[in-house]
Amino acid sequence: MRETQNRLAAETSPYLLQHARNPVDWYPWGPEALERARREDKPILLSIGYAACHWCHVMERECFENPDIAALMNAHFVCVKVDREERPDLDDIYMSATVALNGGGGWPMTVFLTPAQQPFFAGTYFPPESRHGLIGFPLLLTRLRDAWRDDREKLLRRASELTGYLRGQVAPQEPQRIGDQVFAAAVAELSEEFDHEFGGFGAAPKFPPCAALSLLLRAHRRRPDPQLLHMVQVTLDGMKNGGIYDHLAGGFARYSTDERWLIPHFEKMLYDNAQLASVYLEAFQATGSGEYARVARETLDFVLRELQSPEGGYHSSLDADSEGEEGKFAVFTPDQIHRALEPRIAQLFCSYYDVTPMGNWENGQSVLNTPRSLEQVAASVGMPADDARALLELARKHIHQLRQERAQPALDDKVLTSWNGLMIGAMAEGARILGHDRYFISAARAARHVLSTLRRPDGGLYRVARAGKVQLDGVLEDYAFLADGLISLYEASGQFEHSRDAVEFLYAARVLVERLTLDFGGEDGAFHATARQHEQLLLRRRDGHDGALPSANAVAARALTRLGQHFGRSDWTELAVGALEAHAATIERAPRAFATSLNALERARERPTEIVTAGKPGDTRLRVLLARAASVYLPHAAWANAEPDQPEADQLPMTRGKAPVNGSPALYLCSNFACQSPIVDADDVVPALQSIRPLELATSATDPAAQVRPD
Repeated sequence: MRETQNRLAAETSPYLLQHARNPVDWYPWGPEALERARREDKPILLSIGYAACHWCHVMERECFENPDIAALMNAHFVCVKVDREERPDLDDIYMSATVALNGGGGWPMTVFLTPAQQPFFAGTYFPPESRHGLIGFPLLLTRLRDAWRDDREKLLRRASELTGYLRGQVAPQEPQRIGDQVFAAAVAELSEEFDHEFGGFGAAPKFPPCAALSLLLRAHRRRPDPQLLHMVQVTLDGMKNGGIYDHLAGGFARYSTDERWLIPHFEKMLYDNAQLASVYLEAFQATGSGEYARVARETLDFVLRELQSPEGGYHSSLDADSEGEEGKFAVFTPDQIHRALEPRIAQLFCSYYDVTPMGNWENGQSVLNTPRSLEQVAASVGMPADDARALLELARKHIHQLRQERAQPALDDKVLTSWNGLMIGAMAEGARILGHDRYFISAARAARHVLSTLRRPDGGLYRVARAGKVQLDGVLEDYAFLADGLISLYEASGQFEHSRDAVEFLYAARVLVERLTLDFGGEDGAFHATARQHEQLLLRRRDGHDGALPSANAVAARALTRLGQHFGRSDWTELAVGALEAHAATIERAPRAFATSLNALERARERPTEIVTAGKPGDTRLRVLLARAASVYLPHAAWANAEPDQPEADQLPMTRGKAPVNGSPALYLCSNFACQSPIVDADDVVPALQSIRPLELATSATDPAAQVRPD
């Protein structure tokens, strides 16, 4: 690696800094690079990736550190490097182009643009020489150089046609009502794609289908169906038992390379773990399974321990690689286990976590997974299950400590507003449902850090903070995810002594959503991915489908609906429905891709359920009431706590007039526009909440319920 540095040395992104010593004459995206491309009439070579990406590291080692390949890049292209996590606006545009040209995409993403930013060729990873059916990168560069010189009109025509196609994808549609049968169609699509053996939907590689699982849990709540719950449980069990789950530290890797959830891509992303913790918490409520609570708890504890900064913000990811090898940090051999543990315990550990001489990874190494139940393993080694459980817990802690002595995967320590919003929401739900104040404290620290550090002087949001620098204007997901997380944080506040003044988070969410509607709203009701005043790019996207992240449009709609309940603003609920129904035509064509939108729409249509407790935060009696209430799966309820002696002028519409009963904390339940008598006896809480009837939706397009419309 050379000693001199390129322009990326002045950036703060860990991903860009990884490339600062490449011999490539990299530019960050910006006016300097775009102007040079126009001035010198050169195409732009746009390379997009992220710090934890294994194949991004591979392409850097093989191509970008190669002086001959770098010379070819520098001579004929303006080379631009982008961190997709900092610039989701650019990533979304050019990933759409990559998918349009290839039928799929991924990272590293390699796109060639005209000086006017129009794409004419795109791919992902390219090797240094042609192999495995992939063209070598130098040969590709040479061919594109020649085509730009000798056949430019054809390339420009191709770029113009592709740009027209991409703009057509985001053109406004005629808003229309989304019929109830669309919910059934989404469930039917998931049922068809369900892997009955291993869980999940479709073939490998498998990504955690969090939004789809939430959709199925809500469908099961409306009309109990063992098959729907079976799909959820088989998938959740497959993931938590597979190698995609970190059995030592908690938390999940980004995805599984196989259909069994066994071999992960080892990077651990903040956004995945936020969504997975949330869906395991939902499943715990819906099923009562302590296993799901354990996985949620271990996942949140992993984030607390390894991803939360001293200042409070959550860091972005842990790398897939350590010491230049993918997965090296995470895998074990039987010899390593036997050297660390007593023979009997080592045998038990290897048997339970599937550590074998042959291994399931490279060079006889094993990714830990639990294909057999603890009871089965205990029986196989002639040990009572309770004894095996206790020994395994001690062994797991010891092996985890041993692993901590290895070279650690790199930490991407930037703080992203949107991802922090997701984790604030997950931590808050963990606090409310599991009753642990450490999660509330963590979420409140993160919220205060983001609100104090990443708010612009004009009240808007910055996208990213790192190394004392905040930069880049926030995009829709930043406003939507943070607002939604802040609402969850407020709703979790009643149980905890530290939660005084938590209403500030609700008011902060309101400010964000008001700004969101002004800056991101479109004429058809949908929200654009970027603000009106954002840097002018090739196009201004408006998306409703889920990807690795939930749809920002849908989360914005959900936040509007939730705030509408708290502040008595039915007009916000109408805005939410409009944002969702602006995508109606696309949703009806591919409903399962819009699971978050359908969940948000169900919430907006369902008659409101409000659960208000009245009592002093941290009061033991109040905590008991809330713990009982949190055990019931009510995904669309709004939660609040009315503190005693609060001036009426400071009370919210939901809490107004609600007070303890004869000095005892009370729970007020209002559903379907009617309120019950306050509940002071904790034994009465669960029956009262279980009596709430969810919104009836059609189970098929021909079901009579499809004709029912909410008032």
